[in-house]
Amino acid sequence: MMGRVTDRAPLADALRAALADASYTYDGVAELLGPIAHNALSRNETAPGLRRTTGGSPLATLTRLFLLQATVPVVDAEKALPGLVDRLCVEGILERSLSEVAARIDVRPYGAQLDEDSDRDFWVVSDLTPGLDGTPNKVGANHVLGISSASTSLAQLTLRHEVGTALDLGTGCGVQALHLAGHAERVVATDVNKRALWIAGFNAALNQTPNVEVLDGSFFEPVAGETFDLIATNPPFVISPATGERLVYRDSGLPGDRVVEDIVRKAPELLNDGGWCQVLANWIIREDTPWDERLASWLDGSCDAFIVQREVLDPASYVELWLKDAGLQSATDYLHRYDTWLAWFEEQGIEAIGFGWINLRKRPAGAAGEPTLRLEEWPYDVEQPIAPAIAAWGEAVDTLATLRDDDALMGATLQVREDVQQETVGAPGAEDPHTVVLRQQRGFRRARKADTVEAALVGACDGELTVGQILDALAQLLEADPAETRAAYAEKVRELVAESFLELA
Repeated sequence: MMGRVTDRAPLADALRAALADASYTYDGVAELLGPIAHNALSRNETAPGLRRTTGGSPLATLTRLFLLQATVPVVDAEKALPGLVDRLCVEGILERSLSEVAARIDVRPYGAQLDEDSDRDFWVVSDLTPGLDGTPNKVGANHVLGISSASTSLAQLTLRHEVGTALDLGTGCGVQALHLAGHAERVVATDVNKRALWIAGFNAALNQTPNVEVLDGSFFEPVAGETFDLIATNPPFVISPATGERLVYRDSGLPGDRVVEDIVRKAPELLNDGGWCQVLANWIIREDTPWDERLASWLDGSCDAFIVQREVLDPASYVELWLKDAGLQSATDYLHRYDTWLAWFEEQGIEAIGFGWINLRKRPAGAAGEPTLRLEEWPYDVEQPIAPAIAAWGEAVDTLATLRDDDALMGATLQVREDVQQETVGAPGAEDPHTVVLRQQRGFRRARKADTVEAALVGACDGELTVGQILDALAQLLEADPAETRAAYAEKVRELVAESFLELA
């Protein structure tokens, strides 16, 4: 166990001050580089950035040193990091010769959206980004990944309500812990990679988050007996044959998608009532079993679950993706590795790999009714961060729990969500449209075809009249039987609530 790390605070404080004094922030670097060089760097190309950072200012020096991985003169390094160069060399963050300094570790500015209304500048230490300028991107077994598309996706997925305790399972460089520290009283970050734990601890100190505690151990072992209000995890989910090689940040060492299954089965035991576990994951799609049936079999009934399959890759595309990630495209045994992986998929009956989000919410002991399970494929564009839409789903589940009885539903006062718009399609000059579509502008951006009654109902849900009053008025207008209209549209109203078109007034 590593616990809270205080011995790094003096160095971290001094480094933070130097980075801040140089305006070495996400916006500062973006302005220095300009859009062309900044976009090129996002593609791992440094030439445009090197041309923009020749002025010798502290900001230019730090950008060249850490982001562009170029050597800088000792005098410039001392100017940008006054009194720190030798100390950072001792810690393995820098290395120097008589005249030049080079980075051995990435120190990257990171602009994070904490919630809908506030942003914060962080600095994230990790191993150097591999593969700049077309060089081989081969990484070591204990490589500590920095900011990535996966870490950003999990940050956008994770709920940001105030909680007492939060767990960052498999913390890596600790970026999720930094996010969690802003809205949790206590954050525990675990990992089996001791190098990752050192870096995560340094990042906690660098960003002044004393409520982060780092613990050494596999999965839930370091927190046995504890419970949490929120668990966020991007586990090492890559699905591959056991070849003896392992990149810790992506390979769990467990067969197939067992690592994800184990987390889904175990996490409910560590959640407080109402607590959430949110997982960014891969899962196997077998030839003989629908993906949603397979994942539903992992659930024990103690949690409501919202699982979204965002993408599906065929075996060949999946193998190519992760061989490239490991920097093996030019390896002499590339074709052998590729074929071995494909053969293993075939032996296992794997026809595809799914990627997406798993959201579990712990039901209170003795809660009435069955848990709400929503498993859907949604490859479409969504608003980011998506976390508010996940929270809205939880609120809709709670609302529907009070509206199971038709009398309660008809007596409810609902309102249309403010971002919902109505689209109509019809022939030019026609008196009535032949299609009405209700479309959300935010969250999942769902679209739903509606008939005349459903569209009129949604339009009338302004928080004043009950559902029953609206349906009765529509029935009278259409010369239909009120009781039959209520019965025909009760489930449609529940669907509109479940999909967040309507909410309690």
